[in-house]
Amino acid sequence: MAAASIGHEGHHDDHALALYREVADIRLLGFVLFLISDCVLFSSFIFAYIYMRDAAPVWPPTGVGLPDANLAAVNSIVLFGSGATMHFAMENWKHGTEVKFRRWMVATIILGALFLCGQGWEYTHINATWNGSTFGAAFFTLTGMHGFHVFCGIIFLTVLLNQTLGGVYNKKQYFGLVAGTLYWHFVDVIWVFLFFLFYVW
Repeated sequence: MAAASIGHEGHHDDHALALYREVADIRLLGFVLFLISDCVLFSSFIFAYIYMRDAAPVWPPTGVGLPDANLAAVNSIVLFGSGATMHFAMENWKHGTEVKFRRWMVATIILGALFLCGQGWEYTHINATWNGSTFGAAFFTLTGMHGFHVFCGIIFLTVLLNQTLGGVYNKKQYFGLVAGTLYWHFVDVIWVFLFFLFYVW
């Protein structure tokens, strides 16, 4: 009787896990489509910036100063460092070391916040305004849009961290953490393009 009950529970768990994976696959497809739509959004603004730059006789426009590349390089290291800590957080979750997972998650959130602080400092010191030139409009629009994504990512990761404390995920069912990791790496990749456009090119 006891063996039959255990066998029934095992079958029920397998069915529940199979159902979770099926739902997770559908959610992953939807989340990837969301990221692709975000790529289209950023691409539209980036190509508009490239077009304006190529069409301008002088770049940057007269009287407009370029942003500080050294500050941006330091800020980039902070953001890319957060991508590394996010990777370590995910790996520790997969291996069941939850304490280390939470430490890496907290480090990721802190680094993301530091990146936004650096961006805020840059905004208050750059010799350009949003409505003062095409360069300023493009710079504040694109970096501001990216900063908003980082801000949303910080909230997203904070919610995920709280959910892990509440026992929402386990070693086999953790789609939310996968989505959070994908999102955070997405903001890293977008910043690579923005850094090249505004600080290197």
